[in-house]
Amino acid sequence: MRREIMESLWEQTAQRSKFERLEQDMKTDVLIIGGGMAGILCAYMLHRSGVSYLLAEAETICSGITKNTTAKITSQHGLIYDKLIREFGIEKARQYYRANEEAVKAYRDLCSGIDCNFEEKAAYVYSLNDRQKIEKEIAALEKLGAHVEFSDHLPLPFSVAGAVKYQNQAQFHPLKFVSGLTKGLHIYEHTTVRELKGMTAVTDHGRISANKIIVATHFPFLNKHGSYFIKMYQHRSYVIALENAANVDGMYIDEAQNGMSFRNYGNLLLLGGGGHRTGKKGGNWQELRNFARQYYPNATEKYHWATQDCMTLDGVPYIGAYSANTPNLYVASGFNKWGMTSSMVSAFLLCDFVQGKQNPYAQLFSPSRTVLRPQLAMNALEATVSLLTPSTKRCPHSGCALKWNPHEHTWDCPCHGSRFSENGALIDNPATGNLKK
Repeated sequence: MRREIMESLWEQTAQRSKFERLEQDMKTDVLIIGGGMAGILCAYMLHRSGVSYLLAEAETICSGITKNTTAKITSQHGLIYDKLIREFGIEKARQYYRANEEAVKAYRDLCSGIDCNFEEKAAYVYSLNDRQKIEKEIAALEKLGAHVEFSDHLPLPFSVAGAVKYQNQAQFHPLKFVSGLTKGLHIYEHTTVRELKGMTAVTDHGRISANKIIVATHFPFLNKHGSYFIKMYQHRSYVIALENAANVDGMYIDEAQNGMSFRNYGNLLLLGGGGHRTGKKGGNWQELRNFARQYYPNATEKYHWATQDCMTLDGVPYIGAYSANTPNLYVASGFNKWGMTSSMVSAFLLCDFVQGKQNPYAQLFSPSRTVLRPQLAMNALEATVSLLTPSTKRCPHSGCALKWNPHEHTWDCPCHGSRFSENGALIDNPATGNLKK
């Protein structure tokens, strides 16, 4: 049976920079493990600050989750601010908003010198049937000093109960941005960090000794510290790019986790949705294709791809010390569905930390904050059920039973989100190796 090659729009419309493989032992002040958007922004900021650093990427830069983003640069993160005020208080909710607004501005400044299709757009989060949710979110944002608007007339092919409109947000081509940003940076590709021995990273062709280490590998790969395997789960979602569809002139997302998102890129409409917890069943591309046939019958599908997001217990990323017992080891993970601004916020914080500087947002994003959240019990239950499920295919990360994904022809782990090809090759972490034959 012939199978389609699944590559994102970004992969097929950008030229990639290439970097050498590490072939010798090295010493550096800061080692960054992981060459996605977060790791690259850390490298760029350290380079600009004159700090000795090195970035090691197992494959090629942005070959993991970054290449599959929908590339929205926004402080609009769903209906999060009313929730943050209730759970963290007004001041921390205000910090979260400010940190992400600073991230939007930083992208705006950087993109002014890079040809990456950067466009200022309004961002909307809408509700199909609950106007009160939208009104509560607007009231929360007004308490934080944000300037947002209510809207109930959107250029979408269905009616909504209401939406929060954020002005002065943006979208871009992430891989063109990365190509422009990485010129001259100290990056090694095809350099897999197999293990850490103290502050020395072991790779296949050399060891890297560092004073400080940043782990920016999407899902943290060191399992014995930080308990990230129980503090996060992974959520899979899908995108199709349509030609001859609508120009929606903005970025839109449903407040419901499994709702739909919309944005344009050139003459294409990017339609997102069909999501589900990794290893579970969901709508996949078929849900999007059914929607397109109904509402955009003259459209033609040009690209399709999927992505995966690490979801935290409280909706806030984990950025800071890897654990209380690992000095000089740092992490950036749990970006939920907002990887672009969260990557920039991570770079702000981690570059301060490795230089011994204070950061006003440190406590808010601390990975050591309380884990006593309702989602913790759900994560633990999912892991327990999967561990007890009989299966010949087990995830090498923690032994959970793998599920066959017939849409993408992969073996997926419902516990922590590791994914493997049909032949057992590792696709997504936290697993660090292939399936055993």
